[in-house]
Amino acid sequence: MQLLLETIATIHLPDDAARLFHGRGGLYPGSEHLNLDWFSPVLLLTSFKALTESELHTVQQALVQRMTALGQPCNLVYQYRAGLQSDTRLLCGEVPSPHIVTENGCRFQVHLLQGQNHGLFLDMANGRAWVKAHGAQCKVLNLFAYTCGFSVAALLGGADEVVNMDMSKGALAIGKQNHLLNNLPVGARFLGHDIFKSWGKLKKLGPYDLLIADPPSNQKGSFVASKDYLRLLRHLPELLTPGARVLLCLNAPELDRAFLQQQVQTAAPQLTFLQQLENPAVFADKTPERALKVLLYRFDGEPKTV
Repeated sequence: MQLLLETIATIHLPDDAARLFHGRGGLYPGSEHLNLDWFSPVLLLTSFKALTESELHTVQQALVQRMTALGQPCNLVYQYRAGLQSDTRLLCGEVPSPHIVTENGCRFQVHLLQGQNHGLFLDMANGRAWVKAHGAQCKVLNLFAYTCGFSVAALLGGADEVVNMDMSKGALAIGKQNHLLNNLPVGARFLGHDIFKSWGKLKKLGPYDLLIADPPSNQKGSFVASKDYLRLLRHLPELLTPGARVLLCLNAPELDRAFLQQQVQTAAPQLTFLQQLENPAVFADKTPERALKVLLYRFDGEPKTV
C-alpha cells in the first residue's frame, strides 16, 4: 500500500475520466490488489482484498490531504470486490446525480455506487479514440455494445450509422442517454438481443464497414471467450464489406493474443491482422498478455452469400 500512498502524494487530476493508479498490473509490489480511478469529481478506490478500517482511514486521509492541496473537494467511493460480490461505500463527499464524465470530447453517464461495472471501461479509452479517428463515413456494427461508448465515439467521428447490439436492455438504455448527452439524437440503432440468435437481422441491416466486438470474457448465458469467440468469428464474413476493418477485443487474463489470432485464422482466415492497439500507459502490466488485448484486422474477402 505504501506505493499507492506515494502516488497519491503527487497525483494530478486530468480533465477526463482516467485511472490514476493501476496496482492490478503487478508493477507496484504490495499494492497488487488496489486501483484508483478518477471519474470527475469523484475518486474511486477499488480493492480486490478486504482493507481494514485503519488502512481505509490512511488512504482516505492521504487523498483528503492531496485533494485539499489541489483545491478540490474529496469525494471518495470505496469498492471491495470478491469475485462477483462487491461492497460499495461512499467514504466522504458526494456523488453527483446524474454523474457525467468526459473522455476525448465524448460525454458519458457513470454510476459508481451501483454494481461492479460503472458504465465506462477506462482501459478501452484508446480503442474508443481509434474508432472516433477512423470511423468517418462508415456503417458500424457494435457487438456487445454495453453502454455504447464505441457508438458515441464513432458518430462524433463522422460515422454514417451505428447498429448497437447487447443482451442487456438496461445497458442499452444508458447507451441511448449517452447519445443524447452528446447531441446525437439520430444515427444509432439499439437492439437488445442475443447476438447468437440474431445473425439474420444483423445481416439484413448490413453490410458494415467497421465491426467492433468487445465481449465479456466469462459471462454465463452470454459469452465465454474460450468457447464462444470461434462461434462469433465464423459469422463475421457475411456481415462485412470488402476492406472493412474489424476491432476484436479480449479481456480474459488467462487467454493471450495468440489464442485470439488462432481463432481468427481458424474461423475467418479472410481477416488480415494489421496491428494491436496499445492500452493507456497507466494500464501497464507486468505480464502484458494478461491485460486487455485489442486487435485490428482488415477483411480481405467477399461477403458470404449463405
